[in-house]
Amino acid sequence: MRYHRREFLGVAGAGLASLALRPPGREADRIKRIGVQLYTVRDAMKSDFEGTLARVAAIGYREVEFAGYFGHTAAQLRGILHQSGLDAPSAHIGIESLGDEWGKTLDDAHTAGHRYLVVAWLDEVDRKDLDAYRRVAERFNRAGVTAAQAGIRLAYHNHEFEFAPMEGRIPYDVLLEATDPQLVALEMDLYWITKGGQDPLTYFARWPGRFPMVHVKDSAGPPEHRMADVGAGSIDWRALFARRKQAGIEHFFVEHDEPADPFASITTSYRYLRELRF
Repeated sequence: MRYHRREFLGVAGAGLASLALRPPGREADRIKRIGVQLYTVRDAMKSDFEGTLARVAAIGYREVEFAGYFGHTAAQLRGILHQSGLDAPSAHIGIESLGDEWGKTLDDAHTAGHRYLVVAWLDEVDRKDLDAYRRVAERFNRAGVTAAQAGIRLAYHNHEFEFAPMEGRIPYDVLLEATDPQLVALEMDLYWITKGGQDPLTYFARWPGRFPMVHVKDSAGPPEHRMADVGAGSIDWRALFARRKQAGIEHFFVEHDEPADPFASITTSYRYLRELRF
């Protein structure tokens, strides 16, 4: 999991190729505001919360997604974000947050400035069979009603396990079918769905508008699918982001779960995405 940015000539060559493939009269698009999931720099967040956010902003990121507040209140978070020039449209939460503390969690999200709260993981008991997935979907729908009343949208972030066939179905499909699109969004992790053997473009076409957020992290390719900095792997980012409007993508969060050097990793990924045209 130790990768570095492509050489300039490689990026430039890819840019020229995109010009050749672009239909006449169509201007290239780009990501206007690049975000990062702060799990990538979690160790630095523990030791220097404010300094880490300042470093993230200095790289060029304008949006961040939290995975814990590291002892800070939502009000403190809002002030630090303002000072750093950052926006935090989203935060990851555990499914247990949908219980008795859901009201407080929503209040904190509103104070912090989040527009999305994303359940980031399902324990085995919640994914043991398709009925378990359907029960999770019902729970999401119920919590989504309360979230919508608070001006927040509930979402779910996938890993690899949702794409392993079960009872003749793909569990991720069951979640999409059983959740109300007005109440529950999907944050698609483009690495994990790729490792799970599925094509994100198929899901964009089948479920248009359901994916307002994506996690952007690269794969070195099968069979191991080692994580790579964005642009250093095999995922075709140009093809994926050319369909962003169909998917409904509004927020792009860079992530690498176990980078050798977290800040080098997010810098490399940011620079690649900053130059990417599609």
